Amino acid sequence: MKTIFVPGLDKSFSKLILGTSGLSTDQQVAFEMLDTFVALGGNTLDTANLYNRGKSEQMIGRWMQARNNREQMVIVDKGGHHFVAEDGTHDASVNRVNPEEITKDMVESMERLQVDYVDVYMLHRDDPAVPVDALMDMLENHIRAGRIRRAGVSNWSYKRIEEANQYADQKGYHRLLVNSPSFSLAKANEPRWPGTVYIDQEYEQWHRKTQMPMLSWASQASGFFTGRFAPDITDNPDMVRVYYSEANWERFSRAKELAAQKGSRYTANHIALSYVLNQPFPTCAVIGPQNVEELRDCFVALELPLSEEEVRWINLE
Repeated sequence: MKTIFVPGLDKSFSKLILGTSGLSTDQQVAFEMLDTFVALGGNTLDTANLYNRGKSEQMIGRWMQARNNREQMVIVDKGGHHFVAEDGTHDASVNRVNPEEITKDMVESMERLQVDYVDVYMLHRDDPAVPVDALMDMLENHIRAGRIRRAGVSNWSYKRIEEANQYADQKGYHRLLVNSPSFSLAKANEPRWPGTVYIDQEYEQWHRKTQMPMLSWASQASGFFTGRFAPDITDNPDMVRVYYSEANWERFSRAKELAAQKGSRYTANHIALSYVLNQPFPTCAVIGPQNVEELRDCFVALELPLSEEEVRWINLE
């Protein structure tokens, strides 16, 4: 398995990270998914206090206890998401980006995971009205207490990351080390959920300059490149709203063309995933397979390097 090294951590991240927002609540099914991921060479799990209302973390905790493999795994956990109602709707007006709520999430998550530390803890959302000082003070306290090894953010602007790290440098704190926005070959027309951040060209240039590792969520654009969608298939309003555009359909066409050139076993979806993994800055892709077959298929992309010229061509550059 290809990996990336993050300074300050004693374990490398597998280039493919198993996202657990949709991890089955059936233990046998979930254990098979997690076992297969490890057998294929993966070692990094992405989870959050929010996912499955804590059931994903509980399942991961039971699995690590059963397999006695906590020290072999990299756990990326997140907290501080805004309120989600019982029906699953998001209420971005409820601000939980504050030290009290984030710490509450962290403690709950560690109990569910049955761990005494988390490798990387991320702030799941941002509120620009909240000063970075309080958030970085909190994260530093948790690092020094040993609850988390290092910290990162998800769905933050790069300007807020810079502001937070400048404050960390002034105080002699640990910096934010990793960033988890959405990044894929299909470029988003608008955010799918309130408060989410999608990489644009300016943000991408910032990652090239800083070389901050990126853990991309929605790295396969929610299945846009699988062939399940087409310009005349409009039964999924979220997909239409976020990803349907002439430019993205051209990217899909080029991904199919390049896959055919690479060999019969490859698909446009493999090309799209490989695009995320072959950037001029450290990247990992958070994947969300629905079953073991889809999980195995994701790993095919690791065997499919793309040249800089190919990356630029499929992205219409």
